[in-house]
Amino acid sequence: MTLVPITSPDLNALEVSWFSALCSDDYQFLGVPDGSLRSSWAHCSEIVKEAERQGFRNVLCPSSYQVGQDTLSFVAGCAPITSTINLLAAVRCGEMQPIMLARTLATLDHMLEGRLTVNIISSDFPGEVADSTYRYRRSREVVEILKQAWTRDEITYQGEVYQFEGVTTDPARPYQTGGPLLYFGGYSPAALELCGQHCDVYLMWPETKDALAGRMKDVNAVAERYGRTLDYGLRVHMIVRDTESEAREYADHIVSKLDDEYGQLIRERALDSGSLGVSHQAKARELADKYGYVEPSLWTGVGRARSGCGAALVGSTDQVLSKIEEYQKMGIRAFIFSGYPHLDEARHFGARVLPALTTCSLPEAYGRVPKSTPATPLGVGERI
Repeated sequence: MTLVPITSPDLNALEVSWFSALCSDDYQFLGVPDGSLRSSWAHCSEIVKEAERQGFRNVLCPSSYQVGQDTLSFVAGCAPITSTINLLAAVRCGEMQPIMLARTLATLDHMLEGRLTVNIISSDFPGEVADSTYRYRRSREVVEILKQAWTRDEITYQGEVYQFEGVTTDPARPYQTGGPLLYFGGYSPAALELCGQHCDVYLMWPETKDALAGRMKDVNAVAERYGRTLDYGLRVHMIVRDTESEAREYADHIVSKLDDEYGQLIRERALDSGSLGVSHQAKARELADKYGYVEPSLWTGVGRARSGCGAALVGSTDQVLSKIEEYQKMGIRAFIFSGYPHLDEARHFGARVLPALTTCSLPEAYGRVPKSTPATPLGVGERI
């Protein structure tokens, strides 16, 4: 399959993001709990502050019911301790009444002075096993109500899940014009339809480049029907070292104590463990070589101990930069990286790779907020 770049908004720069492990997803050895790395305000907020120091432009704050902390409360707490980094808050649609959610997100956007971005999630709730068509219908209605709340004086909406008539939106207007950018991931036809019509950034988990290009084309076809252009994002783990052999050795090191039965329990506890996206991550592991690599520098070993994003870019600085450039040529502009442990790997990436990348804040690139001066990484070469 020939990889064809898909046009997204005129951006020569990349939004390079990190990940705050709110859901107790931080390890020295995958699948081996470490009390010092457990989800806590102290630890996870330090990841956010370190990401800002390194010069990352956004940080994903995930959501889980089983473990960890409340995402929106955490994001609110990060507002006064950060100044340049955006926060990508994961929101499970239907968890909160949508008009109340609109007000909560607008408040957060003002607290962050336009540094809020939102990751729309359509997972089941605890005790719920809902048809995917219904879950995406619910998410669609939530997104449409959010957009009314953020751009109109009142909400009038008649859906299958929610019905409102003439509800005032004051004071639900966000800091950003039109509201925060919406990031979205999903593979089903209903998911692509929702993203193509209403969202801004289509997020993917790591697969082969051919598979990623196919997903981009599918959602781009939907967006074109609505006269829209999307941006594209990749969520992938990261192991970068001075040499390829050092990086591969570290990859082997972090799974050296993993019990695969326990790793399966970790995967299955997630509410999205049966999703189509997770099944594709499992397929990538099945297609990998005996060392876990499904294509050069793309290692699937992380998926042995987590649901969702299950692969890492593994290599030298030059190899990782080349891989990122390949993705950029495909049309991918937003990257959400992470690594184990998250603080250490943020420093490795910040020292080796970030200085070679031209980065941007997507809300600024889209004209949602005034452009600001990017954060300058401190003490390059002294952080390892």
